[in-house]
Amino acid sequence: MNAVDTNTVLDDMVEAARRAGSLTLDYFNRRETLDIGVKGPGDFVSEADEQSETLIRQHLLSRYPDWSLSGEEFPPVEGVNLTYRFLVDPIDGTTNFLSGLDYTITIALRQGDKTVCGLVYNPVTNEMFTAVAGGGAYLNGRQLRMRDNRNVAQMVVGTGLPTPNLSLHPGAYSRLDAIRAPIGAVRVVGSAANSCAYVACGRLTGYFEQTGFTDTAAGILLVQEAGGLVTDWWGRGPEHYERSGIMIVANESTHAYLLGHLQQVPQPPA
Repeated sequence: MNAVDTNTVLDDMVEAARRAGSLTLDYFNRRETLDIGVKGPGDFVSEADEQSETLIRQHLLSRYPDWSLSGEEFPPVEGVNLTYRFLVDPIDGTTNFLSGLDYTITIALRQGDKTVCGLVYNPVTNEMFTAVAGGGAYLNGRQLRMRDNRNVAQMVVGTGLPTPNLSLHPGAYSRLDAIRAPIGAVRVVGSAANSCAYVACGRLTGYFEQTGFTDTAAGILLVQEAGGLVTDWWGRGPEHYERSGIMIVANESTHAYLLGHLQQVPQPPA
């Protein structure tokens, strides 16, 4: 098989995300009229989700018909070539979307067990975050280089607060209480992908949550390429956080702070 030019693939991913952004913005601007179904508390599904993923699937698989694709709204496509797989979240932050808050579209390309390129696109602000493994992280073409700050009082940490019956690692509110002082602030962005992107560009100094890997694969690459650290809450690598979705993404000092406050959480069963 010929070598894959990840920059060319990323260009195709960007085009797909921008098209999906235009489509979802149209829904966003008339969201109060949407026919909304409910999957569960805090987890809404809308026609916009499905239309966005359909557009992205058609765009990418028309160019790479032998590759595989996994998304949030439909069963995965298992291509002839299982080495390359797109991971697609057509609207990350659906509750944000329905409430008139920022949401994102995120796409990553996996080669085996590695993320080789990815993007996080915020259609509301027209911010396109992109990364290629070994090639850096960018926001609208400007390279991102994460800066560290050891002043705990200036740390701004993102997280998510699930509804009580959401099937995630228990104790979200007690963990929040454990880390919230003396750091400067805690923010709930409402999109895991956008939270990772905000760490990469310095708007957050760190982020921790348990969430789906499809949501965060591109964001994790952004953080790593911008110079940040990614582990689970016990300091373990991708073989753990990719499976469990339990992660810390942060600059060096915030990572150390969060690890020190979260590693006492009981580990989930292997």
